[in-house]
Amino acid sequence: MRDVSYLAWPFFEPRHRELAEKLDAWAAVNVAGIDHYDVDAACRELVARLGRDGWLKHTAPGDGNPKLDVRTLALCRETLGYHAGLADFAFAMQGLGAGPISLYGNEAQRAQWLPKTRAGKAIAAFALSEPASGSDVANIACAARRDGDAYVLDGEKTWISNGGIADLYVVFARTGEAPGARGLSAFIVPGDTPGLTIAERLEVIAPHPLARLAFKDCRVPASAMIGKPGEGFKIAMATLDVFRTTVGAAALGFARRALHEAAKRAATRELFGAPLAKLQMVEGHLADMALEVDAAALLIFRAAWVKDMGAARVTREAAMAKLYATEAAQRVIDAAVQLHGGDGVRSGHIVESLYREIRALRIYEGASDVQKVVIARSVLAETPGASE
Repeated sequence: MRDVSYLAWPFFEPRHRELAEKLDAWAAVNVAGIDHYDVDAACRELVARLGRDGWLKHTAPGDGNPKLDVRTLALCRETLGYHAGLADFAFAMQGLGAGPISLYGNEAQRAQWLPKTRAGKAIAAFALSEPASGSDVANIACAARRDGDAYVLDGEKTWISNGGIADLYVVFARTGEAPGARGLSAFIVPGDTPGLTIAERLEVIAPHPLARLAFKDCRVPASAMIGKPGEGFKIAMATLDVFRTTVGAAALGFARRALHEAAKRAATRELFGAPLAKLQMVEGHLADMALEVDAAALLIFRAAWVKDMGAARVTREAAMAKLYATEAAQRVIDAAVQLHGGDGVRSGHIVESLYREIRALRIYEGASDVQKVVIARSVLAETPGASE
């Protein structure tokens, strides 16, 4: 039985508890049976099912949802992550990919794209990283030059989730209004736009649709720009501010599943004539794992609650949640593998798949070391004389 006692915490309203319980029941039926051998087809199917049954409505405003609710996003990612990493990925990328449109798109852009992403009729992607600029967003080189009533994009993006299967990409490019971060803008680029090609499909240890994109004389109308010229960095950071907390929530889902599997193993596996759970060393491992899970959950739902209560930015809280939850999940899952012995490294076992799934979360949307920089700078900004 999955532990849901945390749903009684004061961070949540009755609607959050109801959503988590319903999604858990839905995922138990709709996620496990999807064949992950063809990862592109699996993601398309998951997006279609999530949209068909109304879960993607939480990834963008509309139909009674006036804004993104971060607690809802976090609970969805945690619940789906508990059941299958690819299901979490399919849900999350609909939110992140459409996030700039949700937060900064004009009425026409929102009307054109958000009903499709919410219904699972259009797959979204967030195209920010480049070969020479991952966490250093200000160093983006992909350029967009104005040409009459259009912009022409040239350059590359890499490690783009949903690359190769997306129907729309939100692309961040240099428009040159000012040096560095102040000279970037965001554009909506449909997947079939001439001049946009899939230069390379990228294979990773936990299969997901990933690609390197190439833009060569890729023309989009000026109306494809999200927000104003030069606002790209602000748009990217505001989007990550919302969704970075939910990366921690996905890791929390993985960790909860690892703890559940480890406890079940300890209770049923015998060693030297008694269950593993009777060994004090095993009890110590389980206690450490439970502590890591609850500590991560508290940081995640604090960040989500603060944002939902109206905070303009939660950069520090989100960085803490993402950093701690992903690092803690790695430790919890590693312990679960150890407690499973040889089964823990057997291909296809749940803890083996969790071990592969968790590693990337410590990198994407800001690697752990980058989160430490963010947190430290926040502390120093509040320290008299630290900036002198």
